[in-house]
Amino acid sequence: MKRLRAFVCMILSCCLSTVYPASASDPHAKAKSTHERGIDRSGKPRKGEASYYGHKFYKKKMADGTRMNPQSDSAASKTLPLGTKARVTNLENGNSEVVQIRDRGPYVKDRIVDVSPQTADKLGIKKEGTAPVEVKPIEVPQPDGTVKPGTASR
Repeated sequence: MKRLRAFVCMILSCCLSTVYPASASDPHAKAKSTHERGIDRSGKPRKGEASYYGHKFYKKKMADGTRMNPQSDSAASKTLPLGTKARVTNLENGNSEVVQIRDRGPYVKDRIVDVSPQTADKLGIKKEGTAPVEVKPIEVPQPDGTVKPGTASR
C-alpha cells in the first residue's frame, strides 16, 4: 500500500510540474506570453483603417477593466500596449485627436484602431463609419513600468 501511495504521488507531481512549470511563476522568465508577442512597444507610427465603437459596446468592460464610455477618449488596439497615449489623425481631412488605449481590438481585418463615438465625431469618421488614419504613439508603457516616448512626442 505504501508503494502504491508513493507511485501515485510521483505520478501526480509529474503531472503538476507539466501543467505548472516552475518558469511560469518566475517573473524574469524569457518566454513571452501569447498576448505579449503581438504587442508593439516601439513607439513607431502605423497607418490603417479606423472604426468606432458601436452602441452595443457602451458600458461594457474594456480590457483594462474600465467601462466603455462613449464620451471618453478611449480606444482599442490589437498591437499597442494598454495605457498607451496616441494621436490618431484622419488622413482624409487632417482632423486629429489624442486617445488612450484601454481595450483590445478591432477584430476586423485591416483595422488598426477603434475609437469612442465622441472621438469618431471629432475625427469626422462617424458618418462613413471608417476612415484611413495614422496612429502615432505619444507615450508607450514598457514591461518594466517605465514609459517610452513615442514618435508623436518628439
